[in-house]
Amino acid sequence: MINRELIRIKIVQLTYAYYQNGKDLPQAEKELFFSLSKAYHLYNYLLQLIVAVTQEERRRVEVLGKRAEREGTEKPSTKFCENKFAVQLESNKMLREFIESQKYTWDDDVEFVRKLSDQIEQSQTYKDYMADEADDYETDREVWRKLYRQLIQDNEELDSVLEEKSLYWNDDKFIVDTFVLKTIKRFDPANKADQELLPEFRDEEDRDFAINLFRATILNADQYQRYMSDASRNWDFNRLAYMDVVIMQIAIAEMLTMPNIPVSVTIHEYVDLASYYSTPNSSRYINGMLDAISQFLVRTHKMFKPLPDPRSRHQGGQQRRQDIEDERDDDNNREN
Repeated sequence: MINRELIRIKIVQLTYAYYQNGKDLPQAEKELFFSLSKAYHLYNYLLQLIVAVTQEERRRVEVLGKRAEREGTEKPSTKFCENKFAVQLESNKMLREFIESQKYTWDDDVEFVRKLSDQIEQSQTYKDYMADEADDYETDREVWRKLYRQLIQDNEELDSVLEEKSLYWNDDKFIVDTFVLKTIKRFDPANKADQELLPEFRDEEDRDFAINLFRATILNADQYQRYMSDASRNWDFNRLAYMDVVIMQIAIAEMLTMPNIPVSVTIHEYVDLASYYSTPNSSRYINGMLDAISQFLVRTHKMFKPLPDPRSRHQGGQQRRQDIEDERDDDNNREN
């Protein structure tokens, strides 16, 4: 589940913290993997939220059913609380084992679960689903994908609940949501309770990527900052925010130590991170700086990767987009 996008985010956060809070590399490495593990905890916890809503809906149907018996009225539909995907997820062995081992439960936030159930019942997606006569697994799975995107993916109250559980989770949620949606799509009824969830790390290659990139960033910091200074003679280096320096330092580490990652991918990923973590002007400035630095590294024979075709920058960055798509396709292939 933990991919390179998430690893880059964590390394930016932890490198900045490393310089702000004291320099203890072994402890910082432990913190890196702890923060990555917390993202995996969040993935399981959000899957468990679907189960918690399903159980709340089952409780409501039971209460309304007993009332209908007393009053001699029509019993409520059990369609949603018996949703085939949600029932399969509820019985999933990997999820149950993880939740039990970590002692995570939504019982302490039952009011949020009830409010979310109310929002679901009031949604047009739910109403359309309940009115639909279709009774197949694909329909049941798809309604939960829609509900997740509409009511869970961007939910400020949920963000507040998660922040109380872990300081890491708010920063992680926007990317963990994509893993939850991917997991829902992959569920197969034939697998029953044995359906595999995403593993914490897909393979040792991603774990190695995390530790090697972090170590290179820290251990070669002085050298990388000299490269920034040498390559920025036509730039006002003093204009850089400290976070910008950190982001470029990591980008240089990736350029020099990850031979299989195209320069265009590295620049794109860290420009995106700058737009999220630094100043409003940082992404444009860092884009220009990293382009200049990459040319400096090749010109001085410190890096032997091919640079993006300059023509592609003037033609909408087609080659850069293709490199990024290839990199993400490779991630998906390894995950599958």
